[in-house]
Amino acid sequence: MEPHASVASGFRAMQLLPETLVLNARECPLKKTNAASNHLLCTLWLIRALDVDQGDTVTDFLPMERQRGITIQSAAITFNWPTKERLKSGGQQHIVNLIDTPGHVDFRFELDRCVPILDGVICVIDGVEGVEAHTERVCASAHEFKVPRIIFVNKLDRDGASFKKSVQDIGLKLNGMPLVCQIPWWEKDTLRGVVDVISRTVVSWMGTKDTPEELSTKVLEGRMKDEVERARERLIEQLCEKDDELMELWTVHGNDLPDNAIKQSIRRVVKRGDGSLMPVFAGSSLKNTGVTALLDAVIDYLPSPTDRPELEARVGRTYRPLSQIIQAPKPSKKPPPRVEALASVFKVVHDPRRGILTFVRVYHGILKKNTRMWNTNLQQFESSLNMMQISGGNTTEISHLAPGQIGAITGLKAARTGDTLLTFNTNSIPQTELATIQVRPPEIPPAVAFIVLDAFSVTGAKILETALENLSREDPSLRWFKDEKTEQYTLSGMGTLHLEVARDRLENHYKADAYWGKISVDYKECLIAPTAPQQAVFEGVVAGKSGKAACSVLIEPLQEVDSDKLLEHHIERDGNIIQIVFPKEGSVPNKEEIRQHLTNGVIAALARGPRRGSPMHQCLVTVTYDPSINSSSTPSSHLVGAANKAVRSALKEAHQQGMIGILEPVMKVTIVCPEVSAGAVQHDIHTARGGHVLEVRDLQENQAQESDLINISDIYAPPDPYEFQTTLRETQKGRLRMLEITARIPFAEMLDYDTQLRGKTQGRHTLAMALDTFEKVTGQREKDL
Repeated sequence: MEPHASVASGFRAMQLLPETLVLNARECPLKKTNAASNHLLCTLWLIRALDVDQGDTVTDFLPMERQRGITIQSAAITFNWPTKERLKSGGQQHIVNLIDTPGHVDFRFELDRCVPILDGVICVIDGVEGVEAHTERVCASAHEFKVPRIIFVNKLDRDGASFKKSVQDIGLKLNGMPLVCQIPWWEKDTLRGVVDVISRTVVSWMGTKDTPEELSTKVLEGRMKDEVERARERLIEQLCEKDDELMELWTVHGNDLPDNAIKQSIRRVVKRGDGSLMPVFAGSSLKNTGVTALLDAVIDYLPSPTDRPELEARVGRTYRPLSQIIQAPKPSKKPPPRVEALASVFKVVHDPRRGILTFVRVYHGILKKNTRMWNTNLQQFESSLNMMQISGGNTTEISHLAPGQIGAITGLKAARTGDTLLTFNTNSIPQTELATIQVRPPEIPPAVAFIVLDAFSVTGAKILETALENLSREDPSLRWFKDEKTEQYTLSGMGTLHLEVARDRLENHYKADAYWGKISVDYKECLIAPTAPQQAVFEGVVAGKSGKAACSVLIEPLQEVDSDKLLEHHIERDGNIIQIVFPKEGSVPNKEEIRQHLTNGVIAALARGPRRGSPMHQCLVTVTYDPSINSSSTPSSHLVGAANKAVRSALKEAHQQGMIGILEPVMKVTIVCPEVSAGAVQHDIHTARGGHVLEVRDLQENQAQESDLINISDIYAPPDPYEFQTTLRETQKGRLRMLEITARIPFAEMLDYDTQLRGKTQGRHTLAMALDTFEKVTGQREKDL
């Protein structure tokens, strides 16, 4: 069996993957792979629509996911494709790792952590709605990391579905030319099957099991046959513009190119990852139409890890090819540690039976179970226990993970999402730059909402703290802290839904009882002017260790800082930049370790500002290490304490001088609503919400102007069945003319806005928003706060 694909995304038993496939995957567990064999593994990410019709998704295992019909947590499963029943003579099965990721903006961090580990993407769009705002944002992330992608137009069985409109949307909104590889077969207004443009055959038919024998009875004729020939010609024409190798074949064969030559050309173009051509497939996952053909396309067109560019990892503030960083050390009397394996943590899950599961992707070497792993983010060793791969509800224990593979590890007690794990040929702490390697370290966006919790008892407080710590390990975009004076806990997140889900997890999964306050806006505090240099000495006994540490701190407003002031080794965290300065005279041992401890002290101090206890934002903190007081034996806790004390003193003095301002999150909001409601919505944004409308677009009439890169007349899309039979299908189905309103609105006005919009639009609207910026609060609003 040839392992081929690790798939990230949202296959479901009745919706996206056929039930038979999931069952077969369970009946055919993964075999242990031989590291010496040349395994082809591919990681694929499926981005799907936000709604889950049946609530029985294999990867949506949380009760709240099934109740709300959305994906909240990413989940990884493994299966084989093709199944044994579909395997052709002489063919090979491929291992597919599937990661189901959330699409809601509140869980953007969860999704963005999965993007870098992927080798391929299937972007699933709604055949009724077309390309929606959240799809544009997600595809932009895939484009940023140059992840190859193909597109599946889903829900074509529903009223109002338009394959033509969806294909045009792809070209106009996703900045890539759609390459139509399949077209739907309609009988009047009903989807009956899917036809492959390359082979000119039916690859899926509603009501069958998609076996070759049943599909071979469907013969193309009449208008459908002509349309398939037209689609094939356009597909070849588009490929020849991007692929010189196919162009040479075309000069010999013309349009009668072999099917295999066309498929190889598509694979070459897709492998580049630039999205200039995006293969488009059609179907209805709910009716199991086109799904098996889509999975065949995964094997045919998406690359394996060996086809992908070499990973670039970060050392300090620079990115270098991984092979250069971990190259074999030069012969010496005492050679430095050698990296035996490197893996990236993309997901941490608390399983009631197995404990903490740490999902990793391996990039180098053989990662074995029961080994010590160096966490480059936390700068500490951890010991792993078991290692497994998950297939639906079953798990298969394995002894190792090879490059390109995805698996879950148990036993790691501190690893968080986004950490990098290394194994060495020695158990000693590495003293070289190898100890700081990071694979795309997480960029955690600042929180915009928070909620206050009160534990019912001392015992309940301990349970709550443990639950909060585990929850923040799963999702580092959730932050929490305890106010030692009031003994209240504050939990911050990316939005209302994010915190509602966190509450559900704490109550139902972790069984942590508490009194919950209301979800509120997470305001920030900022500096209006630079502080004076503040020196602090921390001396005493901490955890039984005595010592003395000192440093000085200067804090400046970030927006007033010249970029030349930033050092190479600076850290960005929660909208602030922290940099550590060491004296030029003399050498300081363990610089990286000292830098980490001082940084931790600064981060802790910035978590609560002096004015209202809100986090500090947009600050440049420069910490100068004092070697005259510190020594190599100074405990780490004292370094943390010195930096914390200096920052707090500087902020306190700034507050006394009236130099602390308040910032509020401002969201970029996209509202799609009927034209008859658009006037009332715009008036409400201006007058009641204190927002500003940036743009209003007619989704039906202004499509041709939506992209400067692709003209709608250059996009091939087959006609819909109703296109020439009636004026518009929208008229038949009672569809309204829709407008898209883009605005900037303070988040404080958006907490319950979706509910209020229902009254203005009769529920016929969609609302999406993302953090745009933080702005200073002034005037009466500042006094009210």
